Amino acid sequence: MTDPLSGADVSIMHAGGRDLRVARWRLDQPSEHLPVLFFNGIGANIEVVAPLAEALSDRGFVMFDMPGVGGSPEPTVPYNAFTMSWTAAELLDQLGIEEVDVIGISWGGAMAQHFTLQHSARVRRLVLVATTAGMLMVPGNPAALSKMADPRRYIDAAFMEKHFATLYGGALGETAGKGDHIKRMKPPTRRGYFYQLLAMLGWTSAPALPFLKKPTLIMMGDEDQIVPVINGRFLNALIPGSELDIFEGGGHLFLLSHREQAVSSIRRFLASEEELEQAA
Repeated sequence: MTDPLSGADVSIMHAGGRDLRVARWRLDQPSEHLPVLFFNGIGANIEVVAPLAEALSDRGFVMFDMPGVGGSPEPTVPYNAFTMSWTAAELLDQLGIEEVDVIGISWGGAMAQHFTLQHSARVRRLVLVATTAGMLMVPGNPAALSKMADPRRYIDAAFMEKHFATLYGGALGETAGKGDHIKRMKPPTRRGYFYQLLAMLGWTSAPALPFLKKPTLIMMGDEDQIVPVINGRFLNALIPGSELDIFEGGGHLFLLSHREQAVSSIRRFLASEEELEQAA
């Protein structure tokens, strides 16, 4: 497997009182599009989503490892959605980025919602992938959730291989992307993983979503065992004017198993308003 970060600039940056490993793609290249700020899923390191950053080759892309995840140092102090959104905004300030399109997957989808609500002036469009409104979510398959909480999925290749379809859907297991995905995963520290869980304890965006004025695309897999598709329908009902795109046969990682379809959907959504502005 080639280095998944070979096309990125990666460094440790200090923001919000924390050191974070930050990856940037193409920020030094001219583009007609806003860069993307991406919030990753729980325990997931930058390398896991690097293929998406590479696929959106016509725009800049920024992503960082949460404290205790991937290459970011172990956290000493807990954080929550408010303080981490403030930290992300500080990172954008240091990178000289005023406005972004925001994408978040799963746990990161909750962060993406909170960042957009907290820093509305910096967000043009929002894409939510396989995520929920927080504690009001409809829970997934207990078998999948129990394996999701088991840290062996990061450190035991045989465990991951055995339960991959239960966790992420059978569609990805039928593609060459399964092996590459497992190789790209790095285990978070126990404290890092626990703090991510703690950050969203009791959190919900539901009361605020009817006031979210940003164009929003909600992407869900109809075979997702971790975040059932009904959670996407709930978000769709709460967010005015939002679009719901359901991927047939898609599990929790349909972003990888249905890569071309997913990238095409994201490109179409992010480009639509830009094309209108250019035509005006």
